[in-house]
Amino acid sequence: MSQIVTPQMIEQRLRDLSKEVDQSHKDLADAEHAYFTTKAKYELALAHGRLSLAGKQDTKLTVSDKADMALVSAEDLHLQMSIAEAMVRAARSNAARIRTQVDIARSVGTSVRTSMELS
Repeated sequence: MSQIVTPQMIEQRLRDLSKEVDQSHKDLADAEHAYFTTKAKYELALAHGRLSLAGKQDTKLTVSDKADMALVSAEDLHLQMSIAEAMVRAARSNAARIRTQVDIARSVGTSVRTSMELS
C-alpha cells in the first residue's frame, strides 16, 4: 500500500481541503446562529415563566421551585438549545479535524518536495 505521492496529488488534496474549510466555516456559523437564537428564546421563556409564578401569592415557592417550574414550562426550548449546542460542538470539532488534515497535507507536501530534490 505504498503509493507514490506526487506534488500534484498534494496540491489537489489541499484544494479539496480548502473547499471543506469553507463549508466547515459556513456550517459552524449556521450552528452558532441557531444556538444563540434558541438560547435567547429559552432565556426569555424562563424569564416569562418565573414572572408568571411571581404573581401567584397563594403558595410560598422557593427560588429553586420557581426555577424548576420555569424550566419545565420551557422544556422544549431547553431541549432545542441542548441540541443546538451539540451541533456547535460538532461543527467546531469538524473544523479542528480539517485544520489538522491541512497541516498533515502540508507536511507531506514538504516531505515529497524534499524527497524529489534529493533524487
